[in-house]
Amino acid sequence: MRKVHALLLCLYTSIGFLAGCDPTAGDARSVGQLESDRIELAAEFAEPILVRNVIEGQPVRRGDVLIEQDKSRIEAAIGEAVAGLAQSRARLDELIRGPRREQIIAAQANVAGAERDLEFRNAQFKRATELLNRQLASPELRDQAKAALDASTANLEYLRARLAELLNGTTVEELRQVEQLVKQNEARVAALDIDLERHNLVAPVDGIVDSLLFEVGERPIPGQPVVIMLGGSQPFARIYVAEELRARVRAGTSARLFVDGIDTPFSGRVRWIASEAAFTPYFALTEHDRGRLSYFAKVDILDGKERLPDGVPVEVELQLASAGSD
Repeated sequence: MRKVHALLLCLYTSIGFLAGCDPTAGDARSVGQLESDRIELAAEFAEPILVRNVIEGQPVRRGDVLIEQDKSRIEAAIGEAVAGLAQSRARLDELIRGPRREQIIAAQANVAGAERDLEFRNAQFKRATELLNRQLASPELRDQAKAALDASTANLEYLRARLAELLNGTTVEELRQVEQLVKQNEARVAALDIDLERHNLVAPVDGIVDSLLFEVGERPIPGQPVVIMLGGSQPFARIYVAEELRARVRAGTSARLFVDGIDTPFSGRVRWIASEAAFTPYFALTEHDRGRLSYFAKVDILDGKERLPDGVPVEVELQLASAGSD
């Protein structure tokens, strides 16, 4: 019986069509093979591979670390970002606390010193003016005294403004600026933490490691596949449904699967069936040729304790009487 199945599969592959002996019956058989969803895990960073935790053909669970890349560069970047975040938080704390008492006392002392210096410069300017009026000094001496007086006046205004800034405390605008700087640094650290995690290639689903494309020490290009997985705890049956059966097959149709080498059939359910025919577009065919059309479908296996191997030929008996059922 299995030899007949294999012969029918080869025949169907060559002509693109196979259905049950009686398409009007309640059940009909289609042939195909077991396949799994192919998952490619790509590298996001051009860092050397340090560890391969799995071998080809090994079953893995979701969350298992498959490949580890060198993290030295990203860890250094995280250290820099954490230091910047600590600096911005310290500045924010300083603005919230306000100026220290010692800073205010020092500013007041600077203002007092500048006031005394201004008095001295003003007296110098007056003396230079009197001496010039008596023709006992040159105009340059008075100009020098005037320049020193102006500089002392400007310095006093600056120190008084600085003292007023300390006495009035932090402005709302200053606080907002530093608060946004803290948020910016926090976001940068969070982004780098994500990059750190993605230096490990992790299994997104349960499945089997099909191929490891890089050896330890090699440096993949960002976006280049490193690991290929076959996803799912069981493969699905990839079959082709004949055109005369297509109208009675839909997602949810129950089925039985006969796998070569296993005597006991498996229960299954149609997951998806294509809306377009394979091999030849329908609009290019005559009514007589429409029987050659077939539609690609996926049938999930609902039981079975051990995972079946991919690529094994399979026959699927579609239980058309239950089409549309869950």
